[in-house]
Amino acid sequence: MPAPPFTPFLGARIAVVGLGRAGLPAALRLSEWGAEVEAWDDGEAQRRAAAAAGLTLRDPSEGRFRADALLLSPGIAHLLPRAHPAADAARAAGAPILSDVEFLYRAVLAAQSRARFVGVTGTNGKSTTTALIHHLLTGAGREAEVGGNLGPPALSLNILGSEGVYTLEMSSYMLERIATLRFNVAVMLNLSADHLDRHGDMAGYAAAKARIFARQSRGDVTVLGQDDAMTAAMAAGLAARIVPISGLTPQPGGVWAEGHVLRDDDGALCDLRDARALPGSHNAQNAAAAVASCRVLGLARDEIAAGLMTFAGLPHRLERVAQTRGVVFVNDSKATNADSAARALAAYDRVVWIAGGEAKEGGVDSLVPLFPRIARAFLIGRDAPVLARTLAAHGVPHEIAGTLDAAVPAAAAAAFGGAAPVVLLSPACASWDQFTGFDARGDRFRDLARAIATTNGRAA
Repeated sequence: MPAPPFTPFLGARIAVVGLGRAGLPAALRLSEWGAEVEAWDDGEAQRRAAAAAGLTLRDPSEGRFRADALLLSPGIAHLLPRAHPAADAARAAGAPILSDVEFLYRAVLAAQSRARFVGVTGTNGKSTTTALIHHLLTGAGREAEVGGNLGPPALSLNILGSEGVYTLEMSSYMLERIATLRFNVAVMLNLSADHLDRHGDMAGYAAAKARIFARQSRGDVTVLGQDDAMTAAMAAGLAARIVPISGLTPQPGGVWAEGHVLRDDDGALCDLRDARALPGSHNAQNAAAAVASCRVLGLARDEIAAGLMTFAGLPHRLERVAQTRGVVFVNDSKATNADSAARALAAYDRVVWIAGGEAKEGGVDSLVPLFPRIARAFLIGRDAPVLARTLAAHGVPHEIAGTLDAAVPAAAAAAFGGAAPVVLLSPACASWDQFTGFDARGDRFRDLARAIATTNGRAA
């Protein structure tokens, strides 16, 4: 006989608000799993798509809130800077506001699976670390799924058996909305100021990130970055076993990099110079976090070392997109704040730098110690004049190119002229002034760089 349908949410009433990349798949999966779903989006096109998919449309903020829970898209605020009306309605009715990851966890429990959950967070590096953990697991033949804030949304993932592992990138927005989810392995990489409009201040942001440790017990593991003081201080009061990781200093009992060599207490694992997708001390820390996680999950040291060498990296994160005439073009468009750009600049001795867009608070002031690595800068976007004033005050040669289409050939000409062997797009700014997102900005840089490389006789 065929197996009965899997309906872990049979009879549950769930309102889903925000029907974009994660929300629409979530609404459809919850409906498939037996829930009574009412879906809503403030955008007419999204509502039309949901109706065409067979979902019932209703704005939960109008009239009595009828659902048992609200699944609110991570990009929609439930508190600051201003709560969405649906969130206000849910709170008034005493209904929890949850993320899609919370529902995945509950479904896995309902399937009586003992699949393990690995959560990865931090201000920078979480996508690379998430992808690297999954790469190591699948390379070693383990049953695994990856998603969350990176890649497929949580409710698009398969239900795994008891030997399976979910590796989930967790944003602060998602972590605010978990209620029962417990991570068997919680990875906290680093903390620096970001998303303060949503969390009120740095303390609020750190508190949201710290929810990755919620409900962990002594049988669980926390992989904790040691390369910034705020993250290292999170060790106080944690219930789980702590494995320290660093891209800079030895960490007995953990995983760390000494120079280019990745190590644990058993000795050297690999030379990171052979892992071309993981340049710089920040990627050494990312690699250390992935190694620590996978050791906990039962992978052997040789399996891990082999996987590090075959990791291809992620688009827009120190992605080598072209090389010609002795110059490498690196797409780091994901660097939308100065802290991220600092990690990119620190990975290379000398660069021609392309930066700009919508600057965050403080602009690029924090990058001053790295300015000696910049042979020349080409600035783009709305806040190019702001960045130019900082560079001028410290004697960094620069010019305002305005657009990426103008900046890339100008930067290439400077590099070909001997300024530096690397053309680095690491904008330190958001992209919304000129692009639909950092990915569109990076895609355009890749196209421009490869066109230059092809003209000069060698593409990437």
